[in-house]
Amino acid sequence: MIFNVSVSTLYRHGPYGHNGAMATQYDNTDAFRGASFTSAVFAAAEFRDCDMRQIKIVDSVLVDVNVSGDVRNFLVNDVDVTPYVEAELDRRHPERVQLREMRTVDDHRAMWDTIERLWLETVARAERLPESARHERVDGEWSFVETLRHLLFATDAWASRTILDEPMPFHRLGLTQTGYPLADAASLGMDLEARPSYAAVKEARAGRMALVRGIVDGLTDTELARMCTRAPAPGYPEEPRSVGSCLLVVMIEECEHHRYMMRDLAALEAR
Repeated sequence: MIFNVSVSTLYRHGPYGHNGAMATQYDNTDAFRGASFTSAVFAAAEFRDCDMRQIKIVDSVLVDVNVSGDVRNFLVNDVDVTPYVEAELDRRHPERVQLREMRTVDDHRAMWDTIERLWLETVARAERLPESARHERVDGEWSFVETLRHLLFATDAWASRTILDEPMPFHRLGLTQTGYPLADAASLGMDLEARPSYAAVKEARAGRMALVRGIVDGLTDTELARMCTRAPAPGYPEEPRSVGSCLLVVMIEECEHHRYMMRDLAALEAR
């Protein structure tokens, strides 16, 4: 996909100029694969959960741009900024380094110790805010409560269903990732439209945290290498996964969503 936007054209229309057309939402489409946009204005556009590999942006204006996700080989004016971004994230969130270096049974237990400590501190921080703030979204991202609901789903999928081989472990209040088919979520018994209290979600979350603690406390080298045959949820590839690889997914989810919450709690506190 090539974005070839003339700088002079963009400035002529102004940083937020448009042609008067109504904005349209595009969901679950590949209509733009291989497309070319010339002298187009994307000011204030939002791309969420999109496949943006191999995009080329030429002669364009990128000011006040916020990019998050799986960022690799990211060249800005022919400079790969990925190493800087990764190093800065590691400095701010040293648990990322611990996660990458995880190999042994003891490493997994120590990593879960870190995750429990981080979330204990962050939950206490969130509980100093009013109940309404814990349900408030920052810049369209999940609220604190919605994030905990998503972590219910991640634990149910990758720990209970895959590692423990439970066919239907999904909590009703779990929240799937963006773009997961609504019909599949409903078939698993999840109510994505639910608006539960923080207390209800916190109680469910405590049970899931205890479940993972039980798994890591009982880990052996043999168990870590054991292959699991059940897919995490409908729509996931049917392929064997080791207990270690499933735990890695759980812990990545925990660390990444904790990082997002640190960012959003700071915004809520500032208000």
